[in-house]
Amino acid sequence: MDSHYRVTIDQLKEAVPARFHDGIDHANRLVEAPRLAAMQRRGTPPLGLGSYLHEAARHPGYSDPTARLAAMDEDGVDVEILFSDLSAFRIFHKMLDGWKETARAFADISSAFAAADPARLLVAYQLPLLDIDQAVAELERLVTDHQARTVHLPTKPGSVGLPEYYDPRYDPLWARLQELDMPVCLHLGVEDEYWQLAAVDPTPQLGVFTSQPPMRLSEQLGMLLLSGLFERFPGLKFVFVEPGLSWVPYYLDILDYMTTHGYEFPALKQKPSAYFQSNIFLTFMDERRGVNMRHDIGIDNIMWSTDFPHPACTWPNSRKVVAELMRDVPANEAHKLVYGNAKRVFHL
Repeated sequence: MDSHYRVTIDQLKEAVPARFHDGIDHANRLVEAPRLAAMQRRGTPPLGLGSYLHEAARHPGYSDPTARLAAMDEDGVDVEILFSDLSAFRIFHKMLDGWKETARAFADISSAFAAADPARLLVAYQLPLLDIDQAVAELERLVTDHQARTVHLPTKPGSVGLPEYYDPRYDPLWARLQELDMPVCLHLGVEDEYWQLAAVDPTPQLGVFTSQPPMRLSEQLGMLLLSGLFERFPGLKFVFVEPGLSWVPYYLDILDYMTTHGYEFPALKQKPSAYFQSNIFLTFMDERRGVNMRHDIGIDNIMWSTDFPHPACTWPNSRKVVAELMRDVPANEAHKLVYGNAKRVFHL
């Protein structure tokens, strides 16, 4: 499932007319400002992948698709869903001009990476949401030109100045995604204000800061489950990427409890956990406790991933990690977690 590839600002600028270069640079400075301010307050240089100890952080497969395929072969991985480490939709949404051209260029760069083996390298395409009619048109282009299987949207739309996903402005996009049976990926990320924690984190590789975001995803999960979105679009699917698993049963219990203890949710006809089972999916890596809770979460709702080449990744020991994780799991269930669920959701 989840893995990452490299796209640089220079690559993006090379792919668009020169008149948009200043706009890309300006937008990127705005995007980077909270992180750089936090690092300045810490008195340390900004961290890159090379700052971490895991050997995958320096693997050429991060930017070279041929090397990526070799790394997958070494690790026993058949197919990867690819996420760019460049949050391009943050750049699109801060550009005053040229964001449509920049979004198309970014998608084309991403597709070129996957072209080394389109059956094994599947891009989660970042879709701009400034204009929903344009978003639907770009979705159609991605499907036609790049055989897109999924799109990647901001996990918290408010972080890029947009309304929440239950807002009717998105309805044409949700309707088309539902028709296509195409899942929406929401990847773990960091909102601008959260960099304030990084500024005071006492650990060298920001261990406190890095450990927190999965638990903050409950906010967006609640927005999706309690808003009535899945009553309006019962076939719409969201995949939370790198969310962690163990907190989810507890949170679903809270939501279900609220429905019978004085809280009103007029848009709902079922318990929140029922919408979760039909519309929400989660990825995990090396998480024994989460696997042990698979029936509390939903055996059909979780998918194993590698997170290559990030520090938490299981490469090059994924076979060993999976064997240990699935040691006490029945074979039919293990197949779902490692392959079957992803195959079904992403139409592999």
